[in-house]
Amino acid sequence: NQFKDSFLMASLKDIRKRIDSVQKTQKTTSAMNMVSAAKLKRAENNIKSAIPYSEKLKEVVSSLRSRLTDEENPLFQEMGGEKTAVILITSDRGLCGGFNTNLCKKLLEEFSEIPVERLTMTMIGRKGFDYFKRRSYEIRGNFQETRPEDQMNVVREVISQCIQRYENGELDKVYLAYNHYRSVINQKPVIEQLLPIPKTETENSDEREVTFEPSPEAILDRLLDKFLENRIYVSWLDSSAGEHAARMTSMDSATKNAGDMIDKLQLTYNRTRQAAITTELIEIISGAESI
Repeated sequence: NQFKDSFLMASLKDIRKRIDSVQKTQKTTSAMNMVSAAKLKRAENNIKSAIPYSEKLKEVVSSLRSRLTDEENPLFQEMGGEKTAVILITSDRGLCGGFNTNLCKKLLEEFSEIPVERLTMTMIGRKGFDYFKRRSYEIRGNFQETRPEDQMNVVREVISQCIQRYENGELDKVYLAYNHYRSVINQKPVIEQLLPIPKTETENSDEREVTFEPSPEAILDRLLDKFLENRIYVSWLDSSAGEHAARMTSMDSATKNAGDMIDKLQLTYNRTRQAAITTELIEIISGAESI
């Protein structure tokens, strides 16, 4: 009987510790949910602020390209080979469900037919690097824990390297992979072609009579770097918003699951405690009857 009592007491203590542990976890996930919600709001505002400039830049490049032939700028010319570079944008931190994994898996599926030696990668974010570092792909750049004020410097460095390699004939195509933020519960993995610049990006023709100073070719040469930098930067902002949304959803689900677990553990605790009390009462009654 003494062994049974000590076992029940130990069991009650373990359940109580488990409940306390889950409650602490629930407080943490709830706090992370609120922090992610606040960061998501700021990220949405950043995207809204960046879109007007991005759309106008796209419009200007479209107007200039319509006045030229693709042969006049190497960034429009199809190379026809398989030498490919991918700029992969992921998050630096986890706890956001399948946000990063889904994108990395889609990337592997998309380029499964390209030989490993013909595919190089530039990583923006730690999770992408962690996913591919044990695979055979060459990682030419790895940027982690980038501060918001340093994002444009990273973007300029990445696109400068890609353009230089593309113009030198080291690359035939450059792609950008990121998560597009649709809503709080929906982030879509996206893989877009950066180089050569697709015609669909600049398909609108401009037939207005415009005098350019300097020439359209010179202006376009200056703008294309800005255009590609802006594509990566806006996609980075887009991915950041998706990350916070995914983490908010994940932490909300974790908080609810913790609550359900606490309820089950509390029920188990009450039943175990009731069993211990019932056992003690039976022992008392049996002892009284034996007297």
